[in-house]
Amino acid sequence: LISIPILIIGFCMSELVSAYPTAGGIYWWAGRLGGPVWAWFTGWFNLIGLIAVVASVDYAAATFLNVVLGLYEVNIFGINFGDESHVLAEVFLLFVIILAIHITLNVRNTHLLARINNVSVWWHVLGVAAIVLVLILVPDGHQSFSFVFGHRINQSGFSDSMFWFYVLPLGFLLTQYTIGGFDASAHISEETHGASTAAAKGVWRSIFYSAVIGWILLLAITFAVTNVKGANEAFGFAPTLLIEALGSGWGKFVLIISTVGQLFCGAACLTSASRMCYAFSRDNGFGKRASAKLSTVNAKRVPVYAVLMMATLALLITLPALQGKSNGEAVPFAFFAVVSVSVIGLYIAYVIPIFLRWRKGDEFRAGPWNNGRKYKWMNSFATFWVALITIIFCLPFTPEAVPWNSEFSWEAFNYAPLTVGVVILGAAITWFATARRHFTGQIRETDIEEALGESPDPQTSAP
Repeated sequence: LISIPILIIGFCMSELVSAYPTAGGIYWWAGRLGGPVWAWFTGWFNLIGLIAVVASVDYAAATFLNVVLGLYEVNIFGINFGDESHVLAEVFLLFVIILAIHITLNVRNTHLLARINNVSVWWHVLGVAAIVLVLILVPDGHQSFSFVFGHRINQSGFSDSMFWFYVLPLGFLLTQYTIGGFDASAHISEETHGASTAAAKGVWRSIFYSAVIGWILLLAITFAVTNVKGANEAFGFAPTLLIEALGSGWGKFVLIISTVGQLFCGAACLTSASRMCYAFSRDNGFGKRASAKLSTVNAKRVPVYAVLMMATLALLITLPALQGKSNGEAVPFAFFAVVSVSVIGLYIAYVIPIFLRWRKGDEFRAGPWNNGRKYKWMNSFATFWVALITIIFCLPFTPEAVPWNSEFSWEAFNYAPLTVGVVILGAAITWFATARRHFTGQIRETDIEEALGESPDPQTSAP
């Protein structure tokens, strides 16, 4: 159900991609439709969202890899992945290694990265099919339909009376996070043949297939989990559920498929993030000196400094995940907040140009792929939905995170609203202090208009 609003947002974005196929598309659309100040705030929300996506995907991959290495009892260079000591430190080390590999792939070998992305598509399709078959055929028994579709377990700490209007909406985060980053088709549209239609289709199709295939996979896992007590004790941690349902042999098989899939995803996320950073710097989004450096490309036309900056910032915002609960439990609460930051940052960036296109009305010059007259209800609904989930994901996810609660703990605090507030305040201060004098939002507007066969407007075109 939650994938339906996301798909509507995707349709709205596809229309914009078709009209303006350019790298960094989201903030560029906002500037085109609303002016430089809209582009400025959209760009910064998009940046923080993409940084958090790179961080969260690579950290999740490190978490799964840590479990796999533990199952094989790997002990290397004095690091024993088979025990339960120093789990957070080991996961963070793997996170750094994975991030370094993704940096190397993005900087050194674009042809290899392109091949990896092609393999990634088939890996996800065939891998998910294999996992579903294993989950259907291997377990000795399965849950009933009445349990899977009718039973609910509330482990949030909040009372059952709050389930429908508070606990359930908090669960929207899982779907909103999983089906995110579909703006990648826009960020690499300048490297895409026939982008006005291909990139537009790439946006909504990635959402649709993720929703359908992901739902099938989640059903397969849920039917296979017969040890409800064990699942509760593991707080729904996927590797634990899979090992308990399949045993160590098939469990390793499924976890390896999942881990490799996440590694593919992390490499693509860094590519998308670096292209956004490059585009924003190309339009002087970081000031003249920093922008000149970040918009530099090497002989292979790779924005090396943009790749390095986005990866470094992803590393920095993940540092708090080294700290678990004070009682020694390996629960990186800070990392959970990173997931919220990624969703809030990305979806706010998505909805700003959608709102501006809605406001533009029939004056908007649509591309070959468009929503026709349906744009009115689609854009208005998308705006409402993003406003709603932004409020929801800023709320405490556990009673321990409620400030006035006697059980309040800073370890469980959801710092997503604080991060979003800092981004808004910092962007506002920077805009009024310096950016309004050098950031026009669309330095390459004339080039794009010529490519689209339009005549540039001298009142709005940048130098």
